Amino acid sequence: MKNKKKDGKNFDIFVIGGGVNGAAILRDAAGRGYKCGLAEMGDFGSATSSSSTKLLHGGLRYLESYQFRLVKESLRERDLLLNLMPHISWPLQFILPHNKNLRPYWILRLGLYIYDFLAGSTKLPKSKSIDLRNHPAGKFLQQSYKRALAYTDCWVEDSRLALLNILDAEKRGAKAFSYSKVTNIQQKNGQWIVSVKSKERSFEIKTKVLINTMGPWVNSFDQLDNNKKNQSMVRLVKGSHIVVKKLFNHDSAYIFQGKDGRIIFSIPYEKDFTLIGTTEVEHNEGIEVKCSDEEKKYLCDFASNYFQKKITVEDIIWDFSGVRALYENKTVEARNASRDYTFEVEEKEGSILLTVYGGKITTHRKLAEKAVSKITSILKLNRKEWTSRQHLPGGDFKLEDKEKIIEGLLEKYKFLNTNWAERLFKTFGSEVENVLGRAKAKPDLGRKFGYDLTEREVLWYINQEHVRCVEDLIWRRSKLGLRLTSKQIRELNAYIKKLN
Repeated sequence: MKNKKKDGKNFDIFVIGGGVNGAAILRDAAGRGYKCGLAEMGDFGSATSSSSTKLLHGGLRYLESYQFRLVKESLRERDLLLNLMPHISWPLQFILPHNKNLRPYWILRLGLYIYDFLAGSTKLPKSKSIDLRNHPAGKFLQQSYKRALAYTDCWVEDSRLALLNILDAEKRGAKAFSYSKVTNIQQKNGQWIVSVKSKERSFEIKTKVLINTMGPWVNSFDQLDNNKKNQSMVRLVKGSHIVVKKLFNHDSAYIFQGKDGRIIFSIPYEKDFTLIGTTEVEHNEGIEVKCSDEEKKYLCDFASNYFQKKITVEDIIWDFSGVRALYENKTVEARNASRDYTFEVEEKEGSILLTVYGGKITTHRKLAEKAVSKITSILKLNRKEWTSRQHLPGGDFKLEDKEKIIEGLLEKYKFLNTNWAERLFKTFGSEVENVLGRAKAKPDLGRKFGYDLTEREVLWYINQEHVRCVEDLIWRRSKLGLRLTSKQIRELNAYIKKLN
């Protein structure tokens, strides 16, 4: 497929929505040789994709609703992604205390046997039983919890995952526009004509294939395309999380069962904090997405039923919320709604529209691969799948070499301390030396903005990673919003505004 015009605004494939699914589709399509672009109305990955529980997992609880195919695919993707991006993902053990008033122990044990079986051949440890009375994880729980099960899934830095897909797509020739809102869509002469508006400019693009990955706003497409009136059934479910000071001093996470049938996680977070979540409540479009007072209390009370330390709303340092668009019957409870994905494809006068519904962080790569393969099949082209074999930027090393590489950084850049080196490596991976350059001492990195954030790092975010405002940097490129003071954030914001 070749476009006659060379002005950069004519595409084979154009994606609306820059969350992890849209970003992964853009990357996959670019790697198959398509001329492709993407528009995101905010920062890349700034909505649902940066508000997850930040796990690559099969979804243990999905076994109760017999979603075996989804669990199996997710577990296989978990292992694959761990190898493709080991700087932003790593194994994490989960402790599941047995609550004698809830699911029987044998049910939990059976569920984990099935989980292990569906995972197939994996480098991650199999599940096991543990005695909480003789295990480090038991010290922080109430004495009534005497035994538990342990299994392993993976952590992932979700907002950087979306970004890295964008950056790799750009390296392969794609165009990605952040803070650029699609304002109108129309079909003409076998093409889609898409109007895009940013703060700086307005422009039109033409494309044969349009892909809707707008997530919670997926049905807003109908308002943009005046000819499309048939909205599909989409269910909006909000999930909220809270962050408190570190509740335990070991590296495992907890998964807790509630009397209402739900589960929550309590996860080590950014070394000095604990992440607790998630809630699952119905969300009405048009209402502000935020963690409500009821959700905060719910999460605090839920965790307090397990920990010796009582957690209160006053302990909350930060909270965040996101909304998922689930393609699901509204007669089931939100917690039982499927996290699987589905596509709708429409062909009209030579133009193609593919709409993505549902999905989860763990299956983003597979979703993108299937979406682009479906388009490729419709176009009767031969463009092979490739993303299962290629690392994301910064991920071209073996997981087991991570500590050795960090030691090498400390040797080369003697002004770094261990925490600083680890943070930089878990952010940039093998590209960290491109960020630090030839620096021999701290002053070579320029102005210090607080904690260990330097001007060199800030400039990298702005020039290489599409940072447009302070929130992009402190909550999505990093989590330094947990470390910086209000004054430091204001000064950083002024610096970014000046450069942008």
